[in-house]
Amino acid sequence: MFEDTIGSLGRRKGQCPRDGGQTCKLCGRTSPLISATLELCLECIRTRPAEALRIAESVHADARRAFDLPAFAPRTASGVRCPLCAGECRIGEAEKGYCGLRTVRDGRLVNLAGTPQRGILEWYRDPLPTNCVADWVCAGRRQSGCHNLAVFYASCTLDCLFCQNWHFREASPNRCRGVTATELADAANSETFCVCFFGGDPASQMPHALATARHLANQGVAVCWETAGTSNPKLLDLAVQLSLETGGCVKFDLKAYDEVLHTVLTGGPNRRSLENFARAASRVSERLEPPLVVASTLLVPGYVDAAEVSRIAQFIAGLNPRIPYSLLGFAPHFYMAGLPRTSARHAEEAQAAARSAGLRNVRIGNRHLLGHDY
Repeated sequence: MFEDTIGSLGRRKGQCPRDGGQTCKLCGRTSPLISATLELCLECIRTRPAEALRIAESVHADARRAFDLPAFAPRTASGVRCPLCAGECRIGEAEKGYCGLRTVRDGRLVNLAGTPQRGILEWYRDPLPTNCVADWVCAGRRQSGCHNLAVFYASCTLDCLFCQNWHFREASPNRCRGVTATELADAANSETFCVCFFGGDPASQMPHALATARHLANQGVAVCWETAGTSNPKLLDLAVQLSLETGGCVKFDLKAYDEVLHTVLTGGPNRRSLENFARAASRVSERLEPPLVVASTLLVPGYVDAAEVSRIAQFIAGLNPRIPYSLLGFAPHFYMAGLPRTSARHAEEAQAAARSAGLRNVRIGNRHLLGHDY
């Protein structure tokens, strides 16, 4: 298991989450819905994007240095290109890629983890039905007595300041014991109905995940994915095909539609994510039940509002209005620990906006997390 470092996180940041309203650096407005780490309000992110991006870039750089990760995706002109994800790092000699799992030695790309021979991850058996993002539409909801093999990859291609599973950043590829794809697949037994690859994000270790998924598919296990959708499109196609063939689903975490807002919150753009979602959505008619593709969005207070959800929902509905969409409640975490929980009013407004945009199946998930602070 990964080291519990909540206390050390606070010490590295040099501050604790602050109570009360925070002030936007750009407009001076104060609100409890402004992150103490970002110090940017949503209005300024939307209306003053260049300034907001400069501030956010510095925030993300500091957040990543705290975990000995590269502040930015390397762009060394003579570096070796890594094609695994949307970052497409060009890694120089002895540099690390953005995900922390790739480096260059003697001019050659070296995978520290994420190959079929070595994955950095945790896994556990999650009894069904479970709190899966797609739990109200997936096949596992009817498999009481079986379990999901939950595979948590300890790496990511983004840098979400609100990360609900931030502890994976403590997993060093040099210190952690790796697991081969075969060893991981061998963890399945007669009660394993499905597997879900999440994290972090499986995009950063996709060759390992795909190799494991093929073994499990041959055992009759349904293959599911939970991802921000940043992987190489060819690898995504393989993941979608495995889910289609086995009765699993691909769950896309669409964090924002606006590219500036997405970059401010996650450290990276969302063009590849949206393109990959559209690529997967083009295949949903090949199997209607259970749905092949499911979308979700975390309702980050002060940032992912009903208007942003409406834009995401319009995008989804334009591809296929049958695609299920889950709106998830936010619990204070990581560098946005000072924000309140998503309010019930916020969630209801977002659900109404998504339905008005044309989606037929919109659900509020994690209702137990909802509050009434705003």
